Amino acid sequence: MEMTGAQMVIEAMKLEGVDTVFGYPGGAIMNVYDELYKQNDFKHILTRHEQAAVHAAEGYARATGKVGVAFVTSGPGFTNAVTGLATAYMDSIPLVVISGQVPITLIGTDAFQEIDATGISRSCTKHNYLVRSAKELPHILKEAFYLANSGRPGPVHVDIPKDVTAELAKFEYPTHVEIPTYKPTTKGNVRQIKKAAEAICNAKRPVFYLGGGIIHSGSADLVREFVAATQIPAVETLMARGVLDHDDPLLLGMVGMHGSYQANMAMSEADLMIALGPRFDDRVTGKLSEFGKHAKIIHVDIDPSSIGKLVDVDYPIVGDLKEVLDVMIPKVKECVDPDKYQAWREILKRYNEIHPLTYEDSDKVLKPQWVIERVGQLLGDKAVISTDVGQHQMWTAQFYPFSFPRQFITSGGLGTMGFGFPAAMGVKRARPDMISVNFTGDGSILMNIQELVTAVESRLPVINIILNNHYLGMVRQWQTFFYDKRYAETDLSFQPDFVRLAEACGGIGYRVETKEEFDEALKDAVDKGVVAMIDVIVDRDENVLPMVPSGGTLYNMMLEYKD
Repeated sequence: MEMTGAQMVIEAMKLEGVDTVFGYPGGAIMNVYDELYKQNDFKHILTRHEQAAVHAAEGYARATGKVGVAFVTSGPGFTNAVTGLATAYMDSIPLVVISGQVPITLIGTDAFQEIDATGISRSCTKHNYLVRSAKELPHILKEAFYLANSGRPGPVHVDIPKDVTAELAKFEYPTHVEIPTYKPTTKGNVRQIKKAAEAICNAKRPVFYLGGGIIHSGSADLVREFVAATQIPAVETLMARGVLDHDDPLLLGMVGMHGSYQANMAMSEADLMIALGPRFDDRVTGKLSEFGKHAKIIHVDIDPSSIGKLVDVDYPIVGDLKEVLDVMIPKVKECVDPDKYQAWREILKRYNEIHPLTYEDSDKVLKPQWVIERVGQLLGDKAVISTDVGQHQMWTAQFYPFSFPRQFITSGGLGTMGFGFPAAMGVKRARPDMISVNFTGDGSILMNIQELVTAVESRLPVINIILNNHYLGMVRQWQTFFYDKRYAETDLSFQPDFVRLAEACGGIGYRVETKEEFDEALKDAVDKGVVAMIDVIVDRDENVLPMVPSGGTLYNMMLEYKD
């Protein structure tokens, strides 16, 4: 059957089982939007900015594990989308982003709204395509979805010139993909797995180092089984929050720059590190020469380029975590003695007693940590939590009681302010059964504030909780600690009325300054099921602690700030 390139795009979405596309139309992608108008098989959500469209697609993908999809136009439409692509690339999120391009005959002529989109996206996508004919489009679209969600997931960019979307060609959509140069290794080397199992059984102070790859691979249940069977303590990276239940006695908390004292000390004193799907990010390792200096390291990852990239590994295992653990867990069960690690667990328990993850509450001013804990108490596992980036992100990672994978949606590697609200919209679209909450700051929320209109129009009732300290909080904290309180451009005392702003866009707003007011506002927002903005006035000078200074060592944490 012959059809236009634009029709092929729509047909491919149907065949891939896409139920939602986020996007923003424009001249170069107009043919695709014309075909979109004629179909009723999937929903398009019109965001008010292309960056938000990609972040919303990310939120959808992060909440489900499915491929998120966004449509944008050429030129500024695409450059606006780049931040979303880069955010997804750093966190290994499966996306297909389709952009319009000027006609092939005009490429390279500085035509209206022309930009070298594939050149720009090359460094922040898993793969990209410039489509040169409608004939090759079905194969490219099939490959794009396959690449996005296989191996180590990531965003794929497909740039389609306008004349290609109008061109007629035969539509034959492939049923499978075969790429000779792309063959992800899924089964780990059995000999290496056996050696790693023996190392675990022989260790005296082992620790599980749990990374985001566990969530991508859908292996959290196996990891929980592994931890329970061995009784080995575990730490989670920012991207792995929710792999273990928050009340698991073997969970030491988050590791890294703002990790718990016992988690960081466990990593510093372990004699074996069992790294399952992390990428040894600098926010976790700190000073590389001091990281895990007493430990042998097992690293399991589907991406061979991640193994040994930053830290020398003693037991490298390339493979899909699910398949590797299926083989490794029985081997470890044969030889492990959980009682053997009792002394090690007692040491770590003592570290937590000496320096627990806590804060000083107040009846005079709301503490941001209390707000997050309170939401956890009231909503718990009924909510999926998104965040923007800054102090509120770290407090959420520290104090929210996460109980399942994909409950915590945040920008880890790129640290993208403005991510939280559109991502939370994507979450609500993907998981309408869950309450979608976005913890944000008074700096971050303004970066995609226009999405209030999208959320109201598309009936995506996100609850935005602004931890409002009238600062760019994390930068202010660094200026306090390391720049002699020279608060260069971090004072946000001049702010809009967030309550009236929410109401102007069709939502509902609350301004709260007491615990009682917060409880009432959150209950009302949940009961009404509409787009909400709760402006919570919190302690301006509260800091995120513990803190490992940039380039510092995990065992040398700042546990308090003295003026």
